[in-house]
Amino acid sequence: MNNSTQPFNTILFGFAFSPSLKTNILETSRVAHFFDSRLVLLHVGKKTLEKERNIEELLNQIEHKNLPIDIKWEEGDPYEIILNSCKEENIDLLMLGALQHENLYQFYVGSIARKLTRKVCCSVLLLIKPSEERVPCQHIVVNGLDAPETPVAITDAFYVANLLGSKQVTVVEEIRQKEIQVIVEDDRSLKKTNILKERLKHREESRVRKIIDALPKDLTHTLKIKTQSIFGKRGYSIGHYAEVVRADLLVMNAPKKTSILDRIFPHDIEYILSDLPTDILIIRN
Repeated sequence: MNNSTQPFNTILFGFAFSPSLKTNILETSRVAHFFDSRLVLLHVGKKTLEKERNIEELLNQIEHKNLPIDIKWEEGDPYEIILNSCKEENIDLLMLGALQHENLYQFYVGSIARKLTRKVCCSVLLLIKPSEERVPCQHIVVNGLDAPETPVAITDAFYVANLLGSKQVTVVEEIRQKEIQVIVEDDRSLKKTNILKERLKHREESRVRKIIDALPKDLTHTLKIKTQSIFGKRGYSIGHYAEVVRADLLVMNAPKKTSILDRIFPHDIEYILSDLPTDILIIRN
């Protein structure tokens, strides 16, 4: 695969001086290496000699010494700084690291991450389980939502799977319950419901298979590929599925611009952001 197909040429990692900083730096630099990307490290806060020494000491410990890295220091509102930096630096992928048991979890993966995933100009990778030693990414789950952006998300999921040496990609089609407009009252209506479910599953799997079949063979030939239809709430269902199968990475379309009603009633990716099942890659084309 050449760089013309590389979706993540430049990665930005927004970091804080927390107990998990070393782990996050090691994990982020490792991802940048596998993605063959330039890494921009951004700290929103005051620049001090102690902080500079700290980050330099950590960078001396990364595994891939030839990785191109730039360090940026900015003071101000974290959301605005990260948003503007992604635009100014032509960032393709924004990475945010947070562990759920830390206070920073609410800071990065709470309201700021939700705002960034809706407004930022690039894709976003949320790391909830970084590791100092590499943990292989064996299984990637990607949404097969019937939406214009889905082919790009699926393509990028397969691209990432190849770069990380994954063994399996599962494409999940979430089918809303309201598409089954049958009230189960007896055996006849139950049979009718089951037939309708099978038809919907066949329709969704055929649609997704067409997307997969159109991918370059070098992205698919080494991978075990599975499709899975799920009936339930979008976002919630795929998040639960990713957790149950212990996926190492969940790939989703970026959320669309929302109305006031969408802010009141959570949907799709909001369910996942409120309770992250694993690392999540949010693709914006």
